[in-house]
Amino acid sequence: MKNITITLAVLLVLVSCQEPTKKETATETTTEDQGSFPFVLPDEKPNRKMSAAMERIYTDYESPEPQNNELFSQFKYTELKGFDYNGHDGTITRRDPSKILLHDGKYYVWYTYRNTSTPPRGADMSNDTIPSSDWDLSEIWYATSKDGFTWEEQGVAIKRPEKPLVGWRSVTTTDILEWKGKYYLYYQGFMEASGKRGDDCPVAVSYADSPEGPWTAYNKVVIPNGGKGEWDQYSIHDPYPLVHNGKIYIYYKSDFGEVPDKVRMQGLAIADDPLGPFTKHPLNPVITSGHETSLFPFRKGVAALVYKDGPEHNTIQYAEDWVNFEIASITELMPYAAAPHVPDAFTNTKDGRGITWGLAHFISLGGKDQFHSKLVRFDCDLSLDLDDPEMKNHRVNHKPDVYYSQGLSSKQKERLQSENLE
Repeated sequence: MKNITITLAVLLVLVSCQEPTKKETATETTTEDQGSFPFVLPDEKPNRKMSAAMERIYTDYESPEPQNNELFSQFKYTELKGFDYNGHDGTITRRDPSKILLHDGKYYVWYTYRNTSTPPRGADMSNDTIPSSDWDLSEIWYATSKDGFTWEEQGVAIKRPEKPLVGWRSVTTTDILEWKGKYYLYYQGFMEASGKRGDDCPVAVSYADSPEGPWTAYNKVVIPNGGKGEWDQYSIHDPYPLVHNGKIYIYYKSDFGEVPDKVRMQGLAIADDPLGPFTKHPLNPVITSGHETSLFPFRKGVAALVYKDGPEHNTIQYAEDWVNFEIASITELMPYAAAPHVPDAFTNTKDGRGITWGLAHFISLGGKDQFHSKLVRFDCDLSLDLDDPEMKNHRVNHKPDVYYSQGLSSKQKERLQSENLE
């Protein structure tokens, strides 16, 4: 009995010596006399106890004020000239542009191009001529421009190969790599109509001696889907190549989880040669949000535009080691499928300068049963070499139509009406 009593006494002493709980710490902080927070927000983190929110603006962001954060920007949009959409009847779509490449005084962009007899009709109604989705039965086309606003469409770059080669059903969502004087287009290669089974598609590649082509298909999968039960077992979308440490870094996204609770996250695959083999990073996924991949070298690391999907959507993120991303800023009206002009994408830089413009796409255009997408230009200030205060304005007032366009659905109106009658 005496031993039990001594043991209990020791345990009570140990418990009393444990660190205080968060609640106790907060109470001590609030009662500690350290003076009120200063009227002028300090540029540097002050030597004082602060709330979690105040700690965060000094530890997570480059500056407490968004306008002083090099990785914060608003985005401005401009209609492009030079593209026809057949009266927006849904038979022609242009979407998912590549990074913008500057070559011999001209800008080049590649994109998903669909020109079908009908707009998309869904997987069940699709066949050899009727697309299931906006990107089904597509090819990869390209266009050139002198100023980035007016474009001249040049035609097809990558045709759909014969069945059963990779991409026989559709080749989509391409991006460009320049490597040792040659050019490589990576893209999704569909072997069945999208929607049949989880948008099943691995990554394929074609190469050329010039941005004008002709392009030679490698006709092999360069980044395969993951194994059964792995997060990327069905889809590797949006291959996005950059050059870092003398290697090819390809970021990509995958859809995983069960319908309707699918999630989209992004991974990384690395190779010494553009044709592979590519090794997937052991920490994949490396970005937990975003609908497309869009990245650019920045200072020592890489920045990512993370838009639309996931818990960290509408953020710009940064990874100094190119793997472990942190939120650098939160913004709005981000470009959908952003494809920036990245001058140092392939220079193996250790001093990335950032971006100021690029192309993106708008979707859900056309009337009922006329679904299609169109290319659009965006401008921003995510550059160490530009100082545009208008782009850094973090208090933007949108016109009422922007808000009204997000109005209640018919189902929501019916619910509210029934609630009001009760």
